[in-house]
Amino acid sequence: MNDDLPVELLADPAVRAFVAAVNAQDRDAFQDALAPGAAMSDDGTERNLAEWTEREIFSSNGRMAVESQSDDGLTLLVRYSNDTWGEMRTRWQFTVEGGKVARFDTGQV
Repeated sequence: MNDDLPVELLADPAVRAFVAAVNAQDRDAFQDALAPGAAMSDDGTERNLAEWTEREIFSSNGRMAVESQSDDGLTLLVRYSNDTWGEMRTRWQFTVEGGKVARFDTGQV
């Protein structure tokens, strides 16, 4: 049984666009969901967003299965999977500015 939260029910439109782009493996839509100069961290370490997303999302078939959302949709509990690491439970915290994702911080739960 699948109790994942459907992407269309994610509360924040920018986060919804981000997750939809990841799951569709759509690089253009992903870039469009990001604010100029967007930044990110993984497990508390600042990363180069372009390099990280290419490695961890696009070239490794990354997918986000959202278990729950909080903080008005800016924090997600996700079963994240890709071809490199398999599946892991992760938390994603988003900062949205001007309707775009300006920053996200992810890490294992």
